Amino acid sequence: MSEFEHGLVIGKFYPPHAGHHFLIDAAASACRRVSVVVMAADVESIPLAARAAWLREEYAESHVDVVGIMDNLRVDYGDDDAWEGHVSLMREALTASAHAGVPVTAVFTSEPYGAEMARRFDAADVRLDQSRGTVPISATKVRADPIAHWESIAPPVRAWLARRVVVLGAESTGTTTLSLDLAEALRARGGAHASTGCVPEYGRTLTVVKLAVARALAARERGPEPSIFDLEWLDSDFTDVVVRQTADEDRAARRGGPVLVCDTDALATTVWQERYMGATTPDVERAAAAMPKRALYILTSDEGVPFEDDGLRDGEHIRAWMTGRFREILAAQDIPWIEVTGARDARLHQAIAAVDDMLARGWGLADPLG
Repeated sequence: MSEFEHGLVIGKFYPPHAGHHFLIDAAASACRRVSVVVMAADVESIPLAARAAWLREEYAESHVDVVGIMDNLRVDYGDDDAWEGHVSLMREALTASAHAGVPVTAVFTSEPYGAEMARRFDAADVRLDQSRGTVPISATKVRADPIAHWESIAPPVRAWLARRVVVLGAESTGTTTLSLDLAEALRARGGAHASTGCVPEYGRTLTVVKLAVARALAARERGPEPSIFDLEWLDSDFTDVVVRQTADEDRAARRGGPVLVCDTDALATTVWQERYMGATTPDVERAAAAMPKRALYILTSDEGVPFEDDGLRDGEHIRAWMTGRFREILAAQDIPWIEVTGARDARLHQAIAAVDDMLARGWGLADPLG
């Protein structure tokens, strides 16, 4: 059903949600080509580039083209000059569209301003779900309470909004145990939290692989079986770890809930590289600096936790130093962090309390430019 040649959908998409997709999908079904113009303001918390990228991903295999433009003009639907300014920016954005040069023949909105906007483009006014009865959601509601509306946002938006909680610590201090316990406790809450993910430590996986390869080579040469203490570590190994760890984290954030639990991250890897290689290389430091924002760090204390040798650990003698080094690194970050102590249940209780406090503070997204 292609009743129109070129449909136009505009909005802040702050952030994109199911209502926006309903509008764009309707335009796509009724038009031979569709242009979506994302209009953001400097005061808003989600970058224009991110919003446009999320929508491009959603409509990559379609005749929908997404463009973006900054719009810091005041909103006044009763002022002709304000209208002229906004429409001028829309037209400027359309020059960058894949459909540039094709006149807009239909304007798709769910707002009362649709009539005036359509008039200014000399296009049909297609008004959809103005009462929000079909898709009862708005960006205002999502910003106010992302958890309550988690099902209304697409995977890339979830990944950006997910509050990333990182558990880190020295060897055999319960980081993996706490990560799994925390994720399980959150999943038990149900709702949006039912899909809470826990990203495993890739460094441990790499250690298993390196040890298996070393033993296979030794067996082929009929030499003695190597142990964890015989492994050779390279700076490139730590680069591989941060790349894989961050990629695994990003994938998990797309399919998970409002909180993503991470068993270590690139920042922790800088300390592990320092521990094994004596210093952190610039590429690992850059990877740590480029990570998505963390909401909370949880450091597992080495005090009161016996060292358990599982065949993959070699740092009993250095646990206290590593815990101290993690404290220094975390203290230098502008990110909340806590250190958990005591038995397993006590540590989980402290971690849950810290996560709940984090969630109670909300997302802190700025109001859009009005």
